[in-house]
Amino acid sequence: MTGEKREHWDEVYRTKPSDSVSWYQPTPGPSLRALDELQLPATASLIDVGGGASSLVDRLIERGWSDLTVLDIAAPALEVAKARLRDDAARIAWVVADVTSWQPDRHYDVWHDRAVFHFLTEPEQRLAYRRALETGTAPSSVVIMATFGPDGPERCSGLPVQRYDAVALATEFSSTFALQRDWREEHATPAGGRQSFQWCVFRRR
Repeated sequence: MTGEKREHWDEVYRTKPSDSVSWYQPTPGPSLRALDELQLPATASLIDVGGGASSLVDRLIERGWSDLTVLDIAAPALEVAKARLRDDAARIAWVVADVTSWQPDRHYDVWHDRAVFHFLTEPEQRLAYRRALETGTAPSSVVIMATFGPDGPERCSGLPVQRYDAVALATEFSSTFALQRDWREEHATPAGGRQSFQWCVFRRR
């Protein structure tokens, strides 16, 4: 299954410009605002799960963050980000992996995911994700997560997705993480469409 997923996402990033995919953001505004509200120091460690070619790490480097990791199943997506960052790419830890089979070897202060969790449509996939999340965080770690909202698309990039409201998303993580804040975002796609996202901020107990 991991091999099929990797082939799918490798093909997406080999055949489409990174600024034309539906999830592209010129500026990762919701993520940055969430981090601002948390008032985390620039010394905090952050992993962007499914970060791909996202510019979140670019903006965090500009803000002085120094302990950054980007994980994605698609190596071509990470190559796009590395090329854009140029010399600054050496300041990022890049991980090519399927998060559902990945075993973190450290804890992160912030686990950020705007891309992956809503693609996990089977219970065993979500369980595997939670195992990685719990291994990669510690008490007081923060999770910033966005999924498609209840009125969001039913498919993305040709794949089915699981849609959530705040209650449903909080239920997925309630055994270990407490919901701190939630909100909805209407994301404007490069093609001019609108997509509903559900955002939640959790803190590990």
